[in-house]
Amino acid sequence: MAEKIIMVSGKKKSSVAKVRIEEGTGNVTYNQLPYGELGTFQKLALEEPIAIYKESLGDFKFNIKIKTVGGGKEAQIQAARLGIAKALVKFTNNLDLKKAFLKYDRNMLVADVRKKEACKPGDSKARAKRQTSYR
Repeated sequence: MAEKIIMVSGKKKSSVAKVRIEEGTGNVTYNQLPYGELGTFQKLALEEPIAIYKESLGDFKFNIKIKTVGGGKEAQIQAARLGIAKALVKFTNNLDLKKAFLKYDRNMLVADVRKKEACKPGDSKARAKRQTSYR
């Protein structure tokens, strides 16, 4: 039987994370680096869905490869976090895991579709208006 591999994407602002999950030993790579080499808060953000999985279903035996493009570093990490959670739910097809993710943080499974507001014609910023002098 062929090995089960699932590809899922996560988005945040203009960042896109492509997550590939398969059965394995528990290796997580982020842009071809072991995720342990990331900064503390970035590492914690990527560990959140894995920790919830371990709490709900026990042993974590998956290899996860994450590739991110676009946007800033923090948005890429948040897109990867979303992608990991969606991939785990899709791979296991477990309703209890899905409920655990939604109870912890809805943004684990549902993308935040807000974007930066566009600049209006004739103005310098999205909401700032030109000052007028009355004297």
